[in-house]
This record gives sequence, C-alpha cells and structure tokens, in this order.
Amino acid sequence: MSRAETRTPPSPQTRNTAEIKLAFDDNRYASLVFGQYDQHIARIEHRLGVAASASGNHVVIKGPPEACGQARSVLESLYARVRQGQTITLGDVDGTIAEIALQGTLFPARENDGGRVNFGQIATRKRGPVRARNQAQDLYLKLLKQNELVFAEGPAGTGKTWLAVGQAVALLEAGSVERLILSRPAVEAGERLGFLPGDMREKVDPYLRPVYDALYDFMDGRSVERGMQTGMIEVAPLAFMRGRTLTNACVLLDEAQNTTSMQMKMFLTRLGEGSRMIVTGDPSQIDLPPGQKSGLVEAVRLLSGVEGIGHVRFSGADVVRHDLVRRIVAAYEGAAPPPGHNAAGH
Repeated sequence: MSRAETRTPPSPQTRNTAEIKLAFDDNRYASLVFGQYDQHIARIEHRLGVAASASGNHVVIKGPPEACGQARSVLESLYARVRQGQTITLGDVDGTIAEIALQGTLFPARENDGGRVNFGQIATRKRGPVRARNQAQDLYLKLLKQNELVFAEGPAGTGKTWLAVGQAVALLEAGSVERLILSRPAVEAGERLGFLPGDMREKVDPYLRPVYDALYDFMDGRSVERGMQTGMIEVAPLAFMRGRTLTNACVLLDEAQNTTSMQMKMFLTRLGEGSRMIVTGDPSQIDLPPGQKSGLVEAVRLLSGVEGIGHVRFSGADVVRHDLVRRIVAAYEGAAPPPGHNAAGH
C-alpha cells in the first residue's frame, strides 16, 4: 500500500523532531487522500501539529515523533478507504484523526484486532459502509444495535439524526423491520398550518426536510418514492402517531426536545412487537412556550437505567459537520445555562 521511511535528526536542536516519508502505490488514490489543493493534508497539519508536504504520490511529514506517527497512520487509513472505493471528506479526515489519536487511551483494545481500534459502522446499499467518526458515535451505533429504544442528545452537527436514519435504512434493507416511520414535532402542526397552501404533506414537509435529506443520502431516490407510495416509508409529524401501535417498524423521532411531556409519553407507548425506536434532540434548543417542560429532558430523566433503553449524550467536541461549527457550539456551550432548560428555567 505504502512505503515509509522514518528518520529522527540527531542534532540536539532537533532531537524532538521526526521526519517520515511516505510513498503510496497509486498516484490517483494518493491525490484523493491528499484532497483538492491538499486540503486534507492541511487539516492533518492543523489538527496534529505537524508540517506535511505532498508531491505526486509522496508525502513528507515533520514534527514531534508521536504526532508524525499519528499523521502517518491517518494517511494510511484514508488510503485504505479510498482503495475500497469510499469517498473522503474533511469530516472523514477529522474522524480518522480522532480514531488514531485515541487508540490505546480512551478505547480498550478489542479482541482479534491486534490492538487497533475500529469504530462501529453501518452499511446501506447506496452508501456502503459508513463508519463512526468519534467515540460518541461509536457508542451510539453500538446502542442502536443492542437496544429497542435509544435516546441521543446533543448539539447540531454531531450526526444524531443522520446516523439514526442510516441505521433505520440498514434495518429495513436487512429485513429486520418492514417499514420506516420518521417523525418530528411540528410546533405549528395544528390549526396554525391551515393558512399554508397545499395538502397536508406539502404543509408539513418544511418541518421534515432534514429527515428527507438524510433519507435520500442513504437510499436511492426511486426507492424512497416507491417506499413512500407503498407505505413502507412514512414521514409524518408527531401528531399523526396518536392512537397507533407500531409493529415491525423502525421509528425515529427527531427534534424531540420540542415535544411536551404528554406527546413524548404518547410516542413512546406506540412501540409494538418487533419495533425499534430512536429519539434524538438538542436540549439546548427548546422552542416550547415558556414554562412548558421538554418531553425529551423528562423522558431521559425518568427512564435512566431502564433495561432495554440506551442513552448517549453528544457534546460540542463531537461535532463532525464542520470545524467552525464545532467552535461555534463550544462558544455557546460556554455561555449557555444548563442544558434542558428553556427560557423559563424548565
């Protein structure tokens, strides 16, 4: 795959600096690893504190020995993914850096992996394998596979909804469930939608657009449309769940911080035989009227420790959407009141 030469200059001034030279077998794959205008190389430099220069299928890395070794592992891991036909984005680079940097520190070694940490993954026909990019996502995917009900809390950009939809599609394609039901609470999903033009689907679609986007990421467009026509895929506001028992289905409730206590209880008690439920939300962005408790915050508190229920809490450090989003979330977290409280302190 690659040839590497490591050299540590002997002079006292540079004895804490290493130099690693990598040569990849295929120039085309190497260029995909390096990124357009070497943007992936620049991200590795910034995140690991090394200096790296790429030319053709070669790259030279200079810096602290440990950081250089991590940069080499990142590049080799990305190269292996490209050879398997996977695309590489800046988010994938960040995730690989996190995976390599945390090996042997936050993660216990897994059996039969030679001590190497491999984050969990899901696979769908359209996208192929999709790997977790950090420890929180790894735990999330593990809980989704082990539990009938999973709560995921955290800020925007951590992959809560996207991975939930991916897991739902994977379950559908594997035959583990017969249908998908994807829902969000539309705060104005009652009478106040009446003034909007169109039928009910056209009225509520704007509230459900992020769920649609994730669905089309994991499924071919024709399969989505066919699934929606046959009822195999249902995208509907939370109010439409009342009075139903959902069997042999994977049910996702997104933006759950905007459910009331009664709405959340209603939703959770829809769970039927052979079904899975995933509830995602951001307690720091509650849009309920002042004085009204969030059903998500209450449910997490009441159901903590109940067998068969998983819970993962993402933080600003887990944002994978864009490095600037990570810094924005961190700034807000530093200035915000405790999560789970709306303007009235509930």
